[in-house]
Amino acid sequence: MTVRTCLPWPDKRLRTKANDVPEITDDIRAIWDDMIDTMEAMPGVGLAATQIGVMLRLAVVDGSTQRGKAVRLANPEILHSSVELREHDEASPNLPGVSAKVKRPRAVTVKFLNEQGQIDRRDFVGIEATSVQHQIDHLNGRMYFDRLSKVKRDMLLRKARKST
Repeated sequence: MTVRTCLPWPDKRLRTKANDVPEITDDIRAIWDDMIDTMEAMPGVGLAATQIGVMLRLAVVDGSTQRGKAVRLANPEILHSSVELREHDEASPNLPGVSAKVKRPRAVTVKFLNEQGQIDRRDFVGIEATSVQHQIDHLNGRMYFDRLSKVKRDMLLRKARKST
């Protein structure tokens, strides 16, 4: 089990778009394994590779209650989003001690490379839809608080600075 350290905000890599994964190799699978170990240790429902300083378009999502059902995604891309929104309290290990309510589509269809290197498609609903969208934001150099109004974002960042 390898738990990786999450980059502290405002590390510039958290604002950098990750690179596409050209193919699924044993090295990529090992990164996914470390990401799952890191996500479980938090505990969280998802993790993007950029959060641990790996600048590749890799994410893991596990919203199951029993755990151990993590979906491994490379180059995830949202194909369709539901019109219906869902509000959820979001946080990040890169900025501990704060969270905010964010509205996102309740369901999304995502295309990605799976562990076998095949193009896969999956519908995510509820907490897993929120998590996969959150991870894709990370891979694009965005943080969840970027979805807040300027006033709420500034308050959140001020609170985070005070708690460190």
